[in-house]
Amino acid sequence: MLINTDINILGGLPDFNLINHFLFDSERHSEKEGRQVFTTIKTDKSVKRFEKAIMGTFLQFKSKDLEYLVRSMLSTESISENSLLMLFWNASVNNDLLQYLNSRVYFPAFYSGRLVLKKEEIGACIKELKETDITVQDWTIVTIETVARKYLTLLKKFNLMEGALTKKIIHPYLTDKMFILFIYWITSIETKPNLLESEWIQYCFCERPVFIERLLQKKFSKFFQLAYTGDKLNIETSLPYATIYDAVK
Repeated sequence: MLINTDINILGGLPDFNLINHFLFDSERHSEKEGRQVFTTIKTDKSVKRFEKAIMGTFLQFKSKDLEYLVRSMLSTESISENSLLMLFWNASVNNDLLQYLNSRVYFPAFYSGRLVLKKEEIGACIKELKETDITVQDWTIVTIETVARKYLTLLKKFNLMEGALTKKIIHPYLTDKMFILFIYWITSIETKPNLLESEWIQYCFCERPVFIERLLQKKFSKFFQLAYTGDKLNIETSLPYATIYDAVK
């Protein structure tokens, strides 16, 4: 894993519209103009720090298809409930620590039906990682506690948690539109031929039997074709990634 503390930076990001700026508009502003013309963040130094984390976590793409998907949604919806989910998915692919904490703390709590996730649980998970990861071995207790707190704050920014002192887990339901886009997302990043073996299925926010039942509904057949045998699942998307968002919006 490549571990960094971008979670700290993004957890403190006051304006998610910066993501759209760096994706679409950054070439319109020269360094002489300064970067404060498009954000309320006070210093150019702070904006550059956020830019590095945004580009590394949100705006890296494993394939051109995935870039088409994210760009299409953000260009139409900007920062919305739907695009925040897409950004959560893409960030989890790009940020190893985010994916690590999601898979070991957040999703186990989510699928067990728990209501609350505590900072101490995140901290304990990071301390376990510290025993094996060279980068984390250099982290102080203060750094670990900060990452744990900012991780929960970032989940709240994604609309996956709510509350101030006590962070409560929100259980989102994917609309048909977002379910289709999830299928296109997971097929663009997963290299395993059998999707049932994919760790990314948990990002659909529903139990596997519910996922399969919904996947088999005939109304989705024009968007993807699938082969399902009970223990194996293969999905072939039917529409180009450059046009799928317009087809479902």
